[in-house]
Amino acid sequence: MVTPFFKPNIGGVEVHLEDLCRFLVKRRHKVSVVTFQPLTVRVRAPKRERIDGVVVQRMSWFGYNWFYRLEPYPVFQFLYLFPGLLFHSLFFLLRNNGGVDAVHVHGFTASFVGRFLKPFFNVNWVVSVHTTYTLPLARRPWLGRFFAWALNGYDRVLVVSEGCVRELLPFGLDSSKVRVFTYWADHETFQPLDKVQCKEKLGLDGKFLVLFIGRLIEIKGVHVLVEAAKMVDDDIFFAFIVTGSFEDFLLMTSQKELPKNVVYIGAVDHSLLHLYYNAADVLAVPSQFAEGFARVNLEAMLCGTPVIASNVGFLPQVIDSNVGELVDPPTAENFAKRVQFYFENGERLRELSENCVRYARKRFIDVNAKVVEECYF
Repeated sequence: MVTPFFKPNIGGVEVHLEDLCRFLVKRRHKVSVVTFQPLTVRVRAPKRERIDGVVVQRMSWFGYNWFYRLEPYPVFQFLYLFPGLLFHSLFFLLRNNGGVDAVHVHGFTASFVGRFLKPFFNVNWVVSVHTTYTLPLARRPWLGRFFAWALNGYDRVLVVSEGCVRELLPFGLDSSKVRVFTYWADHETFQPLDKVQCKEKLGLDGKFLVLFIGRLIEIKGVHVLVEAAKMVDDDIFFAFIVTGSFEDFLLMTSQKELPKNVVYIGAVDHSLLHLYYNAADVLAVPSQFAEGFARVNLEAMLCGTPVIASNVGFLPQVIDSNVGELVDPPTAENFAKRVQFYFENGERLRELSENCVRYARKRFIDVNAKVVEECYF
């Protein structure tokens, strides 16, 4: 696997890759991951390590958090990541020439890495697209054509939604190579627990809790929820699990001090997230961009927690009125209104919670991984 980001980086794609690797190892595949040292968290990981049977090889690279700072400038973001990932992948394939059956690359930048290397290595090449690129491609049609050219060079193209296919078809994507797959999660970890006990265990007892989990970047909409917190009943609390320091959080939300009903939690290990999902009354996803699958949705629903999310990107394909609500436009005022509604209508919230569990257990199962595995052969 070739990916710019892998654990201990924090994010939905990183967790998905961990789940995928675990599935493949159980299926007796030998898996190696070529990636960078963490670029978005201040952690130094081993250059080479074996994690649950997966060999992870990391290359040092410069520029902590540059990836997100360059997000408004996709060309510079690409130029920042591409050289290192290309040469690191090339050296790995040369060292293991003849010992690799398939290469699976992840994301925009990695797709070009594989496109350039594929003519030199006769193996199966698979690429995954984990999000939508509606705005960047609409503003820069040449970028869409360039991306479609990269994807068409692969044997298989995996996408997380039909929407990804539709947005790339006008740029020349070969639909015959595309397979749509859905994320999955560990049902033993993410399952309904006693909400009162979870609140007490986390020191959040007695509170109606709105939970946010995500990166501390503007497009994730943290500032929107903080403003919404000022517009609702004082008994409604907003808890934020984010990467970044408390000072960064204040700066991002333009606050000198937080409202009394806002709780900054900071970073939380993924193994503990199920407790927070169960403690929450609703999960809020106030994304201000064309959000991808947003893995937090499926994890929350498996725990029986309804979702209030922006009506953007891939989110409408994950959430409907049976498991939550879509907010359009995704402003602070609109999020505040919907949160207040569910605070005042507990019966409706309980109904959504029961629907969430049934919906998620049926849809987000590990058999989804077989779609990915089949593309390797």
